[in-house]
Amino acid sequence: MSHAVPAVTLSSEVARNGGLMSYGPNILDINRRVGGLAAKVLKGSKPADLPLELPTKFELVVNLKTARALMLEIPATLLVRADEVIE
Repeated sequence: MSHAVPAVTLSSEVARNGGLMSYGPNILDINRRVGGLAAKVLKGSKPADLPLELPTKFELVVNLKTARALMLEIPATLLVRADEVIE
């Protein structure tokens, strides 16, 4: 913000803490799936036998407060698609 440069990141926490927006994998979903894999290993599965998993849930977070401070207008079509809009 001090340099008036919009930050767009993978981490939704950055958008929640002042970044302009984020688009990336849902960390809670990833952690839940990792927990399921860990349970399989603890029950005796070999880690090498478990399938590779890629993120399946992504989230878009837009910080309108930051957009206003940077004098940027976020298109309504983007706001409609956002999972979270920070006023």
